[in-house]
Parts: sequence; structure tokens; C-alpha cells
Amino acid sequence: MTAPLTRAEGRLGIRLAALSLGQVVSWGILYYALIVAAPAISAETGWSIAEVTLAFSLGLIVSAACGILVGRWLDHRGPRLVMTLGALTGTLGLLVVSVAPNLLVFALGWVICGAAQSAVLYQAAFTVIARRHGERRRSAMTVLTLAGGLASTVFAPIVAGLLQVMDWRAAFVTLAAIFLTATLPLHWCFLERSWAPRPPPAHDEQVHTVSSVIRTRRFWMLEGSMIALTAALLSVTLSVIPLYMEKGFTYELAAWALGLLGAGQVIGRLLYVVVPHGGAPWKPLAVTSSLAVLLLGLMAVVPGPPWLLILVGVGAGAVRGAQTLVQGSAVADRWGTRNYGSINGVFAAPITVVGALGPALGPVLAGVAGGYGAMALVMAGVAVLALIGASFS
Repeated sequence: MTAPLTRAEGRLGIRLAALSLGQVVSWGILYYALIVAAPAISAETGWSIAEVTLAFSLGLIVSAACGILVGRWLDHRGPRLVMTLGALTGTLGLLVVSVAPNLLVFALGWVICGAAQSAVLYQAAFTVIARRHGERRRSAMTVLTLAGGLASTVFAPIVAGLLQVMDWRAAFVTLAAIFLTATLPLHWCFLERSWAPRPPPAHDEQVHTVSSVIRTRRFWMLEGSMIALTAALLSVTLSVIPLYMEKGFTYELAAWALGLLGAGQVIGRLLYVVVPHGGAPWKPLAVTSSLAVLLLGLMAVVPGPPWLLILVGVGAGAVRGAQTLVQGSAVADRWGTRNYGSINGVFAAPITVVGALGPALGPVLAGVAGGYGAMALVMAGVAVLALIGASFS
């Protein structure tokens, strides 16, 4: 028989459930809602879809910068206040977006939302988990990212349904209300007000700080490797529809391939947690990079049949899903959980910027390379650079 949960274990489970539910709502509204609503916003305002998405990307870049300060705050003060303020800030940003009379104010709204993203999305949540769960963090991070992966499944139909019965401005007011009423009580009622004092480090324990870590070659090899891997995976997987249409798919079939690629992310995250993690910390990144080289290369050169390309795409989605967890664990695996938030904030900032530019990378590079297949082959080469960097990280 399974031993009953202790009170402490039950409390940890409740807090992880609250944090995970907050990820579903936060990703669904602060990230995926704009992607779904962009055509409707463009049609009503006359702003191009490119202008709408650039305003959104500006917010993601702001999120990267704010994440450095948020990580430091989470290290020292606990998550309740900062994540609750994130809920309030996100609500304000969504309301500014909803009333924006011009593109400048619309972009300002997403800048405010970007500040909120830094406090409520994965980077902040990973810091909480690293401090709360310690050596058991991988399974908790997997639960969290599986929940976050449901965000588009849950909120894409909700946003689309709202746009069927109201204009986009009213839809964003409604989403702001949902965001506030769901995330504020989750963060305020279930997260730690402050952290229990850490025991002093053992006499043989090295305490790492931002300044000591960023002076090492290991940090910069890890940074460069993760940037290269992120750029390679995002540029190809986010361009799977035009890539597969170039290979003869219909639009509908290519859209199905994209959806199944998203399902592959869930598979990758589940596989990541069951794989043994007792070896050197550079190995998960090296394995992920190796698989990216193989699968992105296959997406570039395999002409068909469609079922084979779809399977390859699901594999690439699995690698992309695992990469989220590899990134979340990278700092703690190498430098421990003391000062994780501060170090991870610096580490994740440039990766977040690459993620913000991800939707534009594929099309731009395809134009330079002469097609989406050629672009995928180039990005497989970029993944080789990630593999080389991983071995030194």
C-alpha cells in the first residue's frame, strides 16, 4: 500500500497545483490570446498583423529585462507578493490594450503585460519550484510545464468564441477580468509569503553568485548553446505550415501537422522526467541538441510521404518540449539552488529575447536562404553549434 501523504507533502501538492493552474491562465491570456486575436485586431484597426505581433514581441523583450529583477526578488522575498503584483500588472496591461486608440498605446499595453509575464510565467515559476522542491524539482517542473502546455488548448477556443460574440476590445476586457479573478487569489492565497531561512552553507559548499558565475567560461558556453538551440527549434517548428506546404501538403494537413507537433511537446516533457538524471549536467543539453540536429535535418531534406514528415515533426515537438525543462534545470544543475532566481534571470534574459523574435526568424531566414527547406537545413547546422557548446557547459 502507498503511504499516506504527510501534511507537508499535501501542502506542497496544493501549492504546486495552484502554481500550475496559474500557468494555464497566465499563458493562455498573456501569450496565446494575442496570437488568436491578431487577425481580428488587424481587420478592425487597419494595423498590419506584423505591426500587431511586433508590439507583442516588444512586451516579451521587456519581460526578459524585468526577469532579472524578478528573479532576485523571488530569491530573497518569496513569491506571494511579486506574483500577485504580476496579476495586477497583467490586468492593467490588458485593459490598456483593450482601449488603445493607436498602435503606440497598444504597444505600451503589451510592454506592461511584458512586465507581468516576467512575474507569472515559467521563469518565475521555475524559481519558486527550485527553492521549494530542491532536488525533487524536475518532477515538479514537469507537472508545471504540462499544465502550461494546456494553455493554448483551453484558451484558444475561449478567445475565438469571445471574438464570435463581441469585438476584440470587449474580448480583452473580459480576458482581463478572467485573468484577475483567477490568478490573484491563486498567487495570494497559496504561495509562500516568504521563504524559511536557509541553513548556512556547509564548510565545503561553494555559494555561487551572479558575478562569480558570469565570469566563467562554462556559463557563456551554456548561454550560447541554449540560445542556438532555442533559435533553431523555434524558427523551424513555428514555420512548419509553410515548410510542409513547400513539400506538397495542403494548408489543412499542414495545420494538423502543427497541432500534432504541439502534442509532441507533452511527450517530450514526460520523457524528460523519466530519463535518469544522475550523470554530468551537460548531458541533457547535449542529447537534446543532438536530437534537434537529426530531426531538423530530416524536416529539411525528407520529401515525404506526409505521414513520415508528420512523425518527424512530432519528434521535433518532443525535443522542443524537453528543451523547456533542460533550460529550467540548467542553472540549478550546475550552480545549485542558492541564488537560483538571480542567476537564472540573467541566464534566461537573452533566451527570452530570442523567443520573442522566434515567430519572425523562420520567414526572414527562409527569404534569405531561398526556401523553408533550406532554412531548416541551416538551422540544423545552428543546432550543431548548440551541441558543441553543450559539451563545454
